[in-house]
Amino acid sequence: MKQFVFLIAVLCGSAAMGSSQKYLTRNGEIRFFSEAPLENIEAVNRLVLAIYNASTKELAFRVTMKAFEFEKAAMQEHFNRDYVHSDKFPVATFEGRIVEPEELKIDTKGLQKVKVAGKLTIHGVTRSVSEWGTISIENGVVKLASEFTIALSDYNIRVPTDKVRNISNTIKIFVHATLEEVKN
Repeated sequence: MKQFVFLIAVLCGSAAMGSSQKYLTRNGEIRFFSEAPLENIEAVNRLVLAIYNASTKELAFRVTMKAFEFEKAAMQEHFNRDYVHSDKFPVATFEGRIVEPEELKIDTKGLQKVKVAGKLTIHGVTRSVSEWGTISIENGVVKLASEFTIALSDYNIRVPTDKVRNISNTIKIFVHATLEEVKN
């Protein structure tokens, strides 16, 4: 958590730190989908903090786990209490940077395909990840999108044997965020 606060401070630093372009949103969106034989599970979180520094290509996300909304209240309760243990692990984070293309053109209109690499922390477990997505930067607005899959077992999230027909070990994650330029 301290590292994340430090990264936010660096990304959103004062004007004295230079005139780099920084972008921010507090209402990005992360959805996840789990397909299992008995039931599909879907949730959305629209209270996602995302920060992007165009000069350094650094990117950070902070997700409050209890902000995921499910179709059924019981699913939300089980998700927080039995699987992600939201009281003990209240947030998930990503800290990384755009690594491809090497020379990202921030003045190019339209979508650009990008590869992002960094550290994803869920349920107290941090893993290195590298995923593809898209970015567009136009008129002081950055739009980010990505789709990728994680394995719950990679993050020490256990699915009880009697629930494997209800909950898949692999979860598809969809990220969408529209960030606005931070004025120094």
